[in-house]
Amino acid sequence: MGRILAIDYGRRRCGLAVTDPLRIVATALATIPPVELVSFIKEYMSREVVDEIVVGLPTTMRGEPSDSMRYITPAMGRLRKEFPGMKFTMWDERFTSTLAHRAMLDAGVKKSDRRDKGAIDRMAAVIILNSYLSSSAVI
Repeated sequence: MGRILAIDYGRRRCGLAVTDPLRIVATALATIPPVELVSFIKEYMSREVVDEIVVGLPTTMRGEPSDSMRYITPAMGRLRKEFPGMKFTMWDERFTSTLAHRAMLDAGVKKSDRRDKGAIDRMAAVIILNSYLSSSAVI
């Protein structure tokens, strides 16, 4: 069984998280610029088996696609082109940045470390992946 990789896609940074091979635990993997996403995933997949990529789906409070979709949609197209046999799943990412910041507060992370936007992006990817793992969508 391969891992599941999650992406919290942003215009400046992409937070990445991954499961263990048994798909029990989600952990932060990296924060990278969007232009490096494909090469990072290729390099990671040269070492690890990945069966699925979950990408955060930004929606409004009404459940409609947010403005962010105008840059996420082309990115998804590039990913699908580069990894044609890969299963891709879009997953609701509402409030993940807020939840990530709250989790860091609850964990006692220092204020200076909480300002690290890359850490928040990685934590958001972990939250997206944990939400996905908790759902009935994972078989």
